[in-house]
Amino acid sequence: MQAMTASLIPPREKWGALRWLALVLGTALVLDSVWLATVKVTHFGVIVPACIGLAMAALALVWPRWQVWVQARRWRIWGWHLALAGFAVWLLSLLAFFAFMQAQKPVAGAGFEPAAIIVLGSSTPNAKPSPTLAQRLDLAGQLAIQHSRAAVVVSGGADFRQDIPEARVMADYLTAHGLDGSRIALEDRSTSTYENLLFSARLLEGRGIGRDSPMLLVTSDFHTARAGWIAARAGWSNVQAAGAPTPLYMRYNAWTREYFACLSGWLLGEY
Repeated sequence: MQAMTASLIPPREKWGALRWLALVLGTALVLDSVWLATVKVTHFGVIVPACIGLAMAALALVWPRWQVWVQARRWRIWGWHLALAGFAVWLLSLLAFFAFMQAQKPVAGAGFEPAAIIVLGSSTPNAKPSPTLAQRLDLAGQLAIQHSRAAVVVSGGADFRQDIPEARVMADYLTAHGLDGSRIALEDRSTSTYENLLFSARLLEGRGIGRDSPMLLVTSDFHTARAGWIAARAGWSNVQAAGAPTPLYMRYNAWTREYFACLSGWLLGEY
C-alpha cells in the first residue's frame, strides 16, 4: 500500500516550482484584497480574487496529500481535470474581457452639446467620495465648465450603512471645487445604474429636458459600455459617455467586477 501511495505522488521536481508559484501568487492576491478592504474597496471584484488566492495558497500547501487523494479514485481524477478545464475557460474569458476593457476609449464626441450631464454615483465611505467617485466628479466638473448651459445631475442613493446619500456627497464635492450649486440637481433615491438613469430622466423631464435630449453620461472608464446599454433601456436615445480613469491599484479588480456585472445583466436580459 505504501509503495502504491508513493507512486501516486509526482516527483518533487515536477510540482515544486509550480507549487511555490501558486503559493506566491495566491498570497499576493489575498494580500491585495485585504489591503483594498482596508481602504474601503469591497465588492465582487475584490472578493473573487481573494477566494482564488486562498484556494491557490491552500492547494500549494497540501499539494502532495491532495495528489494522493485525487488519484485514489478515477472519478476524482476526472472531476479534478474538469475543474481545471472549467477554470481555464473562465480565466480565458476574463482575459478577453480585460482586452475589451483596455480597448475602450470613452470620451464625449467633438461638437456634442449636452442638455444635461448625469454623474453616476459610486461608494462614499464615511460620507467622502471614494477614489473612483472622486475621479468621476473631477471629470464632471471639467465638463460642466465646458458645457456651461447643461444641467448637472448627481445620482446615487445612500450606501449600505450610510445615512447621507451619495448624491449629497457628490454635490458637496462639486461645489467645494468651484461648481455653482444652483446648477446641480440631486437624484438621491437610486440603488442601481438603471435606477440612476431612470430617476434622473424623470427629474430632468420635470425641468423640460426629455429623454431624446442630448445627454452626457459621466462614469468610470470601465463602466461606460454597460452604462450606455442601460441608458438605452431607460429610454435615453441620444447619449454619449465620458469615462473617468480608474486608479491603477484597483483597475483590474474593477474590471473583474464589471465582468460579472455584464454577465449577470446579459443573463437577466437587462440590455
